[in-house]
Amino acid sequence: MTTAATAETELTTADSPTGAESSPGVRVLPAVVRRRLSTLDRRFDPYSWLVTVIITVVAGVLRFAGVDKPKGYIFDEVYYPTDAWDMLQHGIEWDEKTNGAAYVVHPPLGKWLIALGEMIYGNTEMGWRFSTAVAGTLMVMILIRVAYRLFHSIVLAGIAGLLMALDGFQLVLSRTSLLDIFIGLFILMTFAALVLDRDHYRRNWQRALERGYDPSATPHIPRFIPWWLLVSGICFGMACSVKWSALFFAPFFAALVLVWRSQARRSAGVRGPIIAGILGDIGWLALTFVLSIVVYLASWTGWFVTDNGYYRHYRADNGWSEPPVIGDLLNLIHYHKEAFKFHTGLTQKHTYQSWPWQWLLLGRPVAFYWSSAGTCGAASCAAEILLVGTPILWWSFLPALGALAWFGVARRDWRAYAIMTGVAAGLLPWFYFAVKDGRTMFAFYAMPALPFLILAVVYVLGAIMTPTEGMATGAARTDRQLVGTVVVSTYVVLVALCFAYFYPVFVGTLMPYDDWSVRMWLGGRWI
Repeated sequence: MTTAATAETELTTADSPTGAESSPGVRVLPAVVRRRLSTLDRRFDPYSWLVTVIITVVAGVLRFAGVDKPKGYIFDEVYYPTDAWDMLQHGIEWDEKTNGAAYVVHPPLGKWLIALGEMIYGNTEMGWRFSTAVAGTLMVMILIRVAYRLFHSIVLAGIAGLLMALDGFQLVLSRTSLLDIFIGLFILMTFAALVLDRDHYRRNWQRALERGYDPSATPHIPRFIPWWLLVSGICFGMACSVKWSALFFAPFFAALVLVWRSQARRSAGVRGPIIAGILGDIGWLALTFVLSIVVYLASWTGWFVTDNGYYRHYRADNGWSEPPVIGDLLNLIHYHKEAFKFHTGLTQKHTYQSWPWQWLLLGRPVAFYWSSAGTCGAASCAAEILLVGTPILWWSFLPALGALAWFGVARRDWRAYAIMTGVAAGLLPWFYFAVKDGRTMFAFYAMPALPFLILAVVYVLGAIMTPTEGMATGAARTDRQLVGTVVVSTYVVLVALCFAYFYPVFVGTLMPYDDWSVRMWLGGRWI
């Protein structure tokens, strides 16, 4: 089994001593080149898909079981499901009090996705929460496949999916009609497409070398159409169409693409791999971002095709010229300027606001729902939905990030810095804004970073299960693997038990007040 701690030089498809292909007309490549350009075997692996299906089904059951409870709107469901229902009726968000367009500060796609559930089940709790439950389940499935491609290990891929399936933070957002689960899904999809693009690019370089391309004698760089890179642009555009905070990931992901491609060219033997091909890389990235913009504008279709959207005819209403298309875009730009002012000026205090340095420590979870009504066999009862991560899992994030940084430097493993890049993009910008203007923030802003935090834990678990490089083979090696496997298994079981213990406060189960109180591990910080 290959894990995150395994050196990339072990990931080879070559069976012969030279690592060469024996087919006629195919150039013999040195084994070291084949190893450096190697990717996951493209053959269908039924066992990895069996694990994927089983864990995805488990995640789906947890997210859909009783999703229509509690009844009524909880927390910010007073906004998004009603906006989604109005969009079905009017094509835009609507203010029933004024009988006119409503002013909203988030793009439309997340609300359109909520509206899909309402189209099926009506303006009901099941209708509000159906699409978020689907999105949360898909996140688990995609994370499994990403982990399998990163680590080449069915075991580690399964652990990644299981940890997300058993995370209370992701579970609560999957069962509540907010926008954050959608941006988490689309950012993860973007990363998955970028990893596929990395493999596609390296496979194309290997084929080019096998067909006779000589990087030392040929001045031009082979051209490959990066289909998966273009797909990532579509996914990223969808993320931005849910919340603008997705833009934080743009420079980080672009840097990943440039680094991965220059590394592939270096592995292929190209001289000056950073400069060689850089114009093509930037050109394809620019096209990818154009696709993101097209997708983003498409999400505003309801606003474009109606005449009564908020600021829809801002220029004409103020006596300015409003030429077709250009005028529409200028009106939309004005809308965005006003929404941006709202976001940057939002400093109003809130009971459940928190700062980014509290998020991984679970310093201030968000209470989505509370009720003491009903009978539970005790004098006083409590039912709460608390947005808090499974504590054992979340409190392992910071140690895992420290270990990940060490492995990234010591082993120069591309997987380590790729995961760290996702964490940085999802968290660091919020630190900046917290210090800069002290805007109001909530723990659920960390949702897009969650898959990368889980991958960091899985990377370290893989290192624990894998013998140290250079360790002698035989009994010692077997003992080291056995001990590592026991440690990792114990950790996963503890996470599962912790999830089961807190499950009642993830789904709002009515229980005796004392049973609820003992689950508030950090006392007043969780109340």
